This record gives sequence, C-alpha cells and structure tokens, in this order.
Amino acid sequence: MSAPVTRPTKPAKPTRPVRQHRPKGQKGQICQNCQNGQGRQNGRIGATGESTAPEATETGLEALADAALRFRRWTPTITAWGRRLAGVLDGGGRLLVCGNGGSAAEAQHLTAELVGKFDRDRRPLAAIPLHGDSSSTTAIGNDYGADDVFARQVRAHGRAGDVLICLSTSGRSANVIAAATAARQARVTAWALTGPDGGPLAAACDDTIQVDAAATSTVQEIHLAAIHLLCRTIDETLGVPT
Repeated sequence: MSAPVTRPTKPAKPTRPVRQHRPKGQKGQICQNCQNGQGRQNGRIGATGESTAPEATETGLEALADAALRFRRWTPTITAWGRRLAGVLDGGGRLLVCGNGGSAAEAQHLTAELVGKFDRDRRPLAAIPLHGDSSSTTAIGNDYGADDVFARQVRAHGRAGDVLICLSTSGRSANVIAAATAARQARVTAWALTGPDGGPLAAACDDTIQVDAAATSTVQEIHLAAIHLLCRTIDETLGVPT
C-alpha cells in the first residue's frame, strides 16, 4: 500500500492594510477612525460617526454649495424673468427653450414642469423644447446644417412677445447663438443661462444669467436650481395655491 500524497499548503493571502488618512490642516495626526482601526470605508460612517466619504464627493458638494451661495445675487433677475414669463404664458404666448447635451435635458426639464406641473396643479402652459422633435431636428440638420437646427424652429414657432431661453454652459454653442439671433429678429425675447463667461451668447441675448463655477457639472446643477426657482416664481405670479 503506497503512502498518501501530501499536497503543499497554500500560503495565507496577505491582509490588505487599512488605509489611514490625516484630517485636513492637522499635520502628523491620524484621524480617530484610523486610530480605532476603521480607516477609510468608501463613504461609510466610521466608529465615531464621522463621514469617511471619498474626497471627490466632498469636493463636489463643496463646489456646489459655494456656487449656490454665489448664485444668490441672481435671484432678482430670476424673479423678474418669472414674472415676465408668467404674463406671457397667461396671455397666450409661449416659451421656447434650447440647448445641447446636458443643457438639452435641462431645457426639456423646464418645459415639462410648465406643460405638466411644478409643485401644485394648474392649467398647462405653452412651452416647447426645440430639440424635442427629433424628426424636425435631424431634417433641418441634414438639409440646412447643424447651426440652424434651433434657429429655423424659432422662426417657425416664435411669435412677437414670446420668450426663448437658451442654455449653454460655455456660451459658445453656435446653434444656440443662432437661435438667439433669430429670436431677436422675430421680436421674441431671448434670455440665456450660461457659465461664468457668458461668451458670445450673452451678447446675442436680451438678458443673461451667468453661473460662477469652474466645473461644467456644477454649472449644470445650478442651472437646474434656477429652472426650479423660475417655475416657482411663475406659479406664485399666476396665483397657484401653495
């Protein structure tokens, strides 16, 4: 009878060390969680209840909070826009909105709040996102070029006294600038929501709100807040019960 074969035992997998970090502004010190063996836990709360969220998350939230505080200087403009737009919509006029990419999503968010409702029920209000008709947008782009996809729709749908809101974080989108130019030629009021620069779009519009933030994502987040503030002002002006 042969002796049993002895298989070599696999070495134990080394334990990954807990990553330690130092609180900001406290050189040479390890945070309490790390002293307790908790370390960073990918956003979970450590033993002391202190947040251990990744630094990118904290940085993004801080940037948004700072931008929101700076944006408070624009509240009189948003109030004026909302009251003016409420009068236009209540009198049978319409709102046109345009933007590209994330700004197109913001544009459609705004029109959905008006055609549907914001917080409380009210009658539907006329608002059109110019990118929303995919057949018209692609046909115009194919036949006339990408720069004319919004401007041609402004000339089709806009009437004197209507309002166009242009969203562009850079203020340099050629098709959005062309839409603003077409609006003013048709005696449609053109307003812009942009980033800190405003770009050529600011000059093409009757009025502009510029978000003071370095990151495009932060500008878009403040644009969404501005849209909600605008809707709230419109409803308040129309006497929608709160």
